[in-house]
Amino acid sequence: MTAPRPTAARKVLGRLSLPERNFVADALRTETVGGVLLLIAAVTALIWANVPALHDSYESVSHYHFGPAALGLHLSVAHWAADGLLAVFFFVAGIELKRELVAGDLRDPKAAALPVVAALCGMAVPALVYTLTNLAGGGSLEGWAVPTATDIAFALAVLAVIGTSLPSALRAFLLTLAVVDDLFAILIIAIFFTDRIDFAALAGAAVGLAVFWLLLRRGVRGWYVYVPLALVIWALMYNSGVHATIAGVAMGLMLRCTTREDEKHSPGEHVEHLVRPLSAGLAVPLFALFSAGVALSGRALGDVFTKPETLGVVLGLVVGKAVGIFGGTWLTARFTRASLSDDLAWPDVFAVASLAGIGFTVSLLIGELAFDGDQMLTDEVKAAVLVGSLIAVLCATVLLKLRNARYRRMYEDEERDEDLDGIPDIYEQDDPAYHLRMAELHDRKAAEHRRIAEEKAAEQRHGLAEVAGGAGEDNDGPA
Repeated sequence: MTAPRPTAARKVLGRLSLPERNFVADALRTETVGGVLLLIAAVTALIWANVPALHDSYESVSHYHFGPAALGLHLSVAHWAADGLLAVFFFVAGIELKRELVAGDLRDPKAAALPVVAALCGMAVPALVYTLTNLAGGGSLEGWAVPTATDIAFALAVLAVIGTSLPSALRAFLLTLAVVDDLFAILIIAIFFTDRIDFAALAGAAVGLAVFWLLLRRGVRGWYVYVPLALVIWALMYNSGVHATIAGVAMGLMLRCTTREDEKHSPGEHVEHLVRPLSAGLAVPLFALFSAGVALSGRALGDVFTKPETLGVVLGLVVGKAVGIFGGTWLTARFTRASLSDDLAWPDVFAVASLAGIGFTVSLLIGELAFDGDQMLTDEVKAAVLVGSLIAVLCATVLLKLRNARYRRMYEDEERDEDLDGIPDIYEQDDPAYHLRMAELHDRKAAEHRRIAEEKAAEQRHGLAEVAGGAGEDNDGPA
C-alpha cells in the first residue's frame, strides 16, 4: 500500500491565474483613472467650499432642489448625488461581487476565507475602536459604521500618484477586499440606517426586481428596456425608506457572470465594461464634489482630535483598518496552515492594510446617514474622514516606498514577455512550446553574436596587418 502523497501547503497571496490577472488589470485600470478624478473632485470641493468668495455658490448649488415632487423625488443636488449617482456605483459593486462569487476568488471557500475574514476584521476592528473611543469620551455611538468602509478608487489613485509597482497579487487582494467591504457596507446601510419602511413601495420595488430578473433569464436585450425599468425600481426603493443604493446592488447581483460556449464575455462582464467608466468617471466624482465640501479651519481640524466622534473616526480608519485587515489575514493563514507567498513578507500585507484605511466615498455616505439632522456634527465627521484618510495615505506611502524596489522587480518579472506572444513568460514555464520558442530565439541571438564576433576579429587582424606593414616602411629609410 503506497503512502498518500503529501499535499503542498496553500500559499496566501500567491500569483494569480492568467485570466484573473487580465481581469484584475482591466478593472484596476478603470478604477485608477476614476480614482484620480475622485481626487480632483474632492480637492475642488474643498476649495469651492472654503474660499469665502465661492462658499455661498457651493451651498446654493448643493441645496438646489429639482425633480418631480408628486413622485417624492424633489431632491437637492447633493441628495441626487448620494442616492442616485451612488446607485450606479453600487450596481457595479453588485456585478463585481457576483463575478467573484461565481468565477473569482470567492467561488472557492478556501480561497474566499482570506479576503472575507480580512474584510470582516477590517470592518469590526474600526467599529470597535470608534465605540471604545466614544464610550471613554462620552460621545455619540451613532457613527460606529463610518470608519468601516474602504474606498478602492481612492486607494488606487494613491498608488498611481506615488508610483509604486505593487504586485498584481496585492492589487487583487485590495480589490477583493473592497468588493467584500462594499457588500457589508450595503448590509449595514440596509439594516441600520432604515428608519421607516413603506411596504407598498417596497413591494413595488420587489416586483420590479422580479421583472428585471425574468427579462434577464429570457435573454431580452436592449438598454431601452432595462434603463427605464431600473429607474422605476430605484424610485420605488427610494420611496420605500430603504436606501436607494440597495436597488443598484440588487440589480447587479442578478446579472449572469458566467460564460456559455458561444460567448467570449458574460453579460455581467459586458455590462460592467460599459457602466464602470460611468461609475468611476462621473457618478463617484460628482458625489465627492457635493459631499466633500466641508468648511476646514485650523480650529475645525483641531477639533477632529478632541471630539470623541471625530477622533473615533480617525483612529478607526488609521489604526482599526490596518490592525483589523492585517490581523484577519494573519489569523486566516495561521489557522488554515497556509503560508505567505515566497515573494512577499508580512510587512507588505500591513502596508496594503494601511492603504485600506482610505475610507472616502462610502464613509462620507454613512456619515451623512448616521448624523442626519445634525449638520454641524455631520460636517465635523466628514472632516474626520478626510483627515483619517489623509493620514492613512501618508502611512501607506511610507510603508510601500520602503519595499518599492522589491515590488518593481516582481512587477517586471510578471510583465516580461521575451518571446513576444502576448503572454507573460512567468505563466509559460510549464509549456514545452514556450521553451522551444525561447531556444530558437536564443539560437538566433547566438548566431548573430558569432557573426559579430567574427567580423570584429577580422577587423582586428586587418588592423594589425596594416600597423605591421607601416612600421616596416618607416624602418627602410636612411639612418
